[in-house]
Amino acid sequence: MNDAIVGALAIAFSVLVPMMPGMSHEGMMDESTVPPGWTYSPSSWLQRLPIIALGFFGFLIARYLTAYQLGHVGAVWEPFFPGGDGRNGTEFIITSDVSRAWPVADAGLGAVAYMIETLMGAMGTATRWRTMPWMVAFFFILVVPLGGVSIFFIIIQPIMIGTYCTLCLIAAAAMLVMIPLTLDEVVAMGQYTLRSVRADRPFWRTFFQGGPEPNGEADKNDPGFSAALAAQSAAAIRGVTFPWTLVACCIVGGWLMVSRLVFGTAGAIANSDHLSGAMIITIAVCAMAEVARPLRFLNLPFGLWLIAAPWLLDGATRGSTLNNAVAGLVVIGLSLPRGRRSKEHYGSWDRYVA
Repeated sequence: MNDAIVGALAIAFSVLVPMMPGMSHEGMMDESTVPPGWTYSPSSWLQRLPIIALGFFGFLIARYLTAYQLGHVGAVWEPFFPGGDGRNGTEFIITSDVSRAWPVADAGLGAVAYMIETLMGAMGTATRWRTMPWMVAFFFILVVPLGGVSIFFIIIQPIMIGTYCTLCLIAAAAMLVMIPLTLDEVVAMGQYTLRSVRADRPFWRTFFQGGPEPNGEADKNDPGFSAALAAQSAAAIRGVTFPWTLVACCIVGGWLMVSRLVFGTAGAIANSDHLSGAMIITIAVCAMAEVARPLRFLNLPFGLWLIAAPWLLDGATRGSTLNNAVAGLVVIGLSLPRGRRSKEHYGSWDRYVA
C-alpha cells in the first residue's frame, strides 16, 4: 500500500501539478471551454468528479483483493456467495485458475489500472478536450477495455467457476457507470481534431499539443463547486439521461441473469441467458449517454437470440422457454424508441442522437 501511494503521488506531483510539457501556447491562452454547438463543457471538473471518485473506489476494492492474493490478509469479506475448499465465493474466484492465468496478481493489475485512470481523470482543465486530445483518447482506451474486461470476468464467473464475487460485481458496476460518463468528452475531442485537420493543421501536432478553438465560448451554465449540491449533481451527469426504456432493459437483463434459479435451468441455456442478460445491461447503460444513444439497437440481436435460444440449446424447460420469448420481445420493443432527450446539444453530433 505504501508503494502504491508513493507511486501515485510521484505521478501527481511530476505530471498533474505542473501540467504536461509541450502543450500549445495558443491553446493554453484560449479560455473557451465549450465546443462549438455544445451547451456545456464535457471536460469540466464537475463532469469528471464522478469518474475520479469511481476510479478511486475501484482502486480500493482491487487493492483489497490484491492483499489476499499476495497473502497480506487471511480472509476477504463476502456476504452472499459460497465458494469451495473452505473459502467463500470471493476467495474462491480470486484464487481460481482464471485468476492465476496471469503472471502477476490480476487484482493488482486492476489496481494499477484504476489508479492510472483516477490520475488521468484529474489531469487537465475544462479545456482538455482541445488542449490534450491525446490524453482524452488514452483515457477512453483505458476506461473501455478495462470495463470490458471487468464485465467479461463477471460473465464467466458462474459459467467457468461456479460462483460469484460480490466485490468484483461492485467494481464492475462502478466501471460500467464510468463508460457513459466518458463518451461525451471523447466525441468533443474527435470533433475538434477533425476541425483542425480540415483547417490544414497537422494532425499529430494537434493530437499531442492541442490548440485553440476560435469558435468556442465559456461555459456560462456551469454552477461550479459553490452551487447547491443538487445543482452540482445535475451538472455532473449532463449528457447522460435515463429513459425508462433503457432502465427497463437493465431490469430485464438482471432478471435473465438470475432466471436459472427460478426455472431450474442448467447447461447451455442457463449460460446463454446469463450472457445475454449481462450484455443487455451493458449496452443499455452505455446507451444512456446521449451521444451513444444509437447503441441501444445492439440489443435487438440479443432479443432475437433470446427467442430462438430455447429451441437451439439444451436445458430449456417449458417455463424458461416462455420466459425467454417474453423477455426477447420486451427487449426488442424497449430498444426501438429513443426516449426523451435532454436540452443539451453536441454540435454536429446532434444528428446521431437518434
